[in-house]
Amino acid sequence: MHWVYLAIATVFEILFALSANASKGFTKLWPTVLTLVIGAGGTFFLSLALRRLDVGVGYAIWTGLGSVGIVLLGSLVFKEKLDWRKALGIAVVIVGVIGLELSGV
Repeated sequence: MHWVYLAIATVFEILFALSANASKGFTKLWPTVLTLVIGAGGTFFLSLALRRLDVGVGYAIWTGLGSVGIVLLGSLVFKEKLDWRKALGIAVVIVGVIGLELSGV
């Protein structure tokens, strides 16, 4: 179940970054409120996952997959440039996450 909690926390992490972007530096009320609520939700589900995962592994997977999701959504939704260097970085993060998962946690 801890992997399910971590997956949910990762989705919240991605939504958190997107809503923080929409808040324009916390100058827009409702995107700011949404950012804070989503951030709390992500932290809650991460804390549930960390009941069974080592904090270093859980946090690294959470932020790594969140970063990959944000880069991919940024290129799809916001038309941000996705060049070979970003793609290579994404691949390295994914390999790292797989390595952490295979570490026997």
